Amino acid sequence: MDFTYTETQDMIRDTLARFLGDTYDFETRQKFIDSDSGRDPAIWTALAQELGMLGAAFSEEHGGLGGGALENAIIMEELGKVLGIEPYLPTVVIAGGALKAVGGVQAETFIPEIIAGNVIVAFAYAEPQGRYDLANLRTNARKEGGGYVLNGHKSVVYAAPWATHLLVTARTGGGQRDQDGVSLFLIDASLPGIVRRDYPTVDGSRASEIYFENVAVPGDALLGGEGAALPLIERIVDEATVAVCAEATGVMQKLHEGTLEYTQQRKQFGVPIAKFQVLQHRMVDMFMEVEQARSMTIMGTLKLGLPADERKAAVSAAKAKVARGAKFVGQNAIQTHGGIGITQELSIGHYFKRATMIESLFGTADHHMERYEQLVLAD
Repeated sequence: MDFTYTETQDMIRDTLARFLGDTYDFETRQKFIDSDSGRDPAIWTALAQELGMLGAAFSEEHGGLGGGALENAIIMEELGKVLGIEPYLPTVVIAGGALKAVGGVQAETFIPEIIAGNVIVAFAYAEPQGRYDLANLRTNARKEGGGYVLNGHKSVVYAAPWATHLLVTARTGGGQRDQDGVSLFLIDASLPGIVRRDYPTVDGSRASEIYFENVAVPGDALLGGEGAALPLIERIVDEATVAVCAEATGVMQKLHEGTLEYTQQRKQFGVPIAKFQVLQHRMVDMFMEVEQARSMTIMGTLKLGLPADERKAAVSAAKAKVARGAKFVGQNAIQTHGGIGITQELSIGHYFKRATMIESLFGTADHHMERYEQLVLAD
């Protein structure tokens, strides 16, 4: 399998890395997340209009650069290196992926607006009782006239405080855990009846609890067929899972680099602790975890186009490996730094927080190992 990037992909990575290096240093990021809004909208605008990054994964027909999942992974890894809080994952990877899959008027309407930076989407799919079962839904959409009436509660909806639109999973038929009867809606975030409770997350982002109280949803907000959206939802969540694996790789790389630099500066008995053999072995082990995470992420990304069960198995293998690697690298980074590693002033603790959040996002290592086992044994 060829893991070599094309010239265009290298250009995307290098251009974004230079931009983020100039505008997204740790101190600047801290100012973003400490502000009332929790972000700087000018960064998103620059990513869209100056760099064209929001179009990298979309077809030229829609005004993009003709890329796909691998371009998403490249961008997510660079965002991981700077702990980027930009809503690229829910907007471009998840909502963009759903629109590309559905096509038609909805794709023609929304994708150019996403590319231009005018639309930010939050993915409202998780519910308190749902765990990682995408079909376990209490949120429901009742057919009424030419549209729907939406009721329910979605938890930990990342980027919702900034969103212009919400991508919502809801049940239009069947029982709470049935595979059939699940629908997907792309709705205006300002519709009457939508109630948000916003809060900062431990890793510096913003999220919301969202309550839908008799929200009137137009019929054209439905993506795909009514009650038949679960395969599409599983697909876009798999695409999002490998994208956060790519982000984790960037986070892990910075944890390793920061720890290696610290061992070269910190002295005991008059010599840098980097001279101690046990720490040299630790640095090598951390480096190996980073490289294995990067390889597994690329493998998972390249297999997204396979039949559903093969795709799911590849994604679960990648997420299980990356989640365990992120935990190993993060914990060793903190242990090596000692108490200073968890202070607000040092970036290493913030990388550790993000790595910890990624471990459970879209499924823990144990969840994905179980899914992988079921898929492989089913063959």
